[in-house]
Amino acid sequence: MPPLITSIYTADPSAHVFNDKIYIYPSHDRETDIAFNDNGDQYDMADYHVFSTSDLKEVTDHGVVLKTEDVPWASKQLWAPDAAHKHGKYYLYFPARDKEGIFRIGVAVGDKPEGPFTADPEPIKGSYSIDPASFVDDDGQAYLYFGGLWGGQLQCYQKGDDQYDPEWQGPKEVSGEGVAAQGPRAAKLTDDMHQFESPAQELLILDPETKKPILGDDHARRFFEAAWMHKHNGKYYFSYSTGDTHFLCYAVGDSPMGPFTYGGKILEPVLGWTTHHSIVEYKGRTYLFFHDCELSGGVDHLRSVKAKEIFYDDKGGIITTKAD
Repeated sequence: MPPLITSIYTADPSAHVFNDKIYIYPSHDRETDIAFNDNGDQYDMADYHVFSTSDLKEVTDHGVVLKTEDVPWASKQLWAPDAAHKHGKYYLYFPARDKEGIFRIGVAVGDKPEGPFTADPEPIKGSYSIDPASFVDDDGQAYLYFGGLWGGQLQCYQKGDDQYDPEWQGPKEVSGEGVAAQGPRAAKLTDDMHQFESPAQELLILDPETKKPILGDDHARRFFEAAWMHKHNGKYYFSYSTGDTHFLCYAVGDSPMGPFTYGGKILEPVLGWTTHHSIVEYKGRTYLFFHDCELSGGVDHLRSVKAKEIFYDDKGGIITTKAD
């Protein structure tokens, strides 16, 4: 399967339907001399492009819509973004390291889905970690989901949202018999889309057999990063990456804040260490956007966005697929 975008390296695609087109908000991979490490320093992205398509064949690159220099509080690493539409404006949510090297989440605003976007001077109050995913429900309430382990620093917040513990930096996470995995975070957004309405909450992803949270040592199913939310037939589907086991998985709930019950795998491992995705319905079909490293010959930090149709079974389960 050829990549959708070949002019530059792109990853972590967040896809949305705006104005009867699919708009793709990916991160922009670039060449670097930084050695691979589990902290993710080699993912040295510095700007964002926006792409659009009406047929998943011809793709328009709308150019650079935001770069590190445009974000007063950011120092480096513009990682996986997402976008939302409300009140006639478009909002780009993005993570970056602040001046102290701690990941925060920012928001930038534009008048069109293709940008350009103007960043707020400060990150969202109470935000931390990476991989923001925005979701606007049918009633107009907007939510932001986020979090990522290891280089994404989620494990550094064992004592609360405002207590960063540097002792947990690096490829660390909770472990041990009976210890629940750290869950992703979610918060309602204020009506103006710029702040959290209330502090972020930890989401529960439950084992369908035990009805208890998935355990930290269950690396084939526990949340690692790459949060995404979509709605199908009145159910809320929270999907994510398992990181070091390289699966995309999903869990289903009756509320946008959960709890969610683990449902299965969406995508088997792709070529490359990371896997990150979005799911969008367009013209009566459901598409999975993802990335792999095929175009770069397997270089982990040089990825390319792809898309394929996916399907549900008669019980609402997502049928597992492969990248080919």
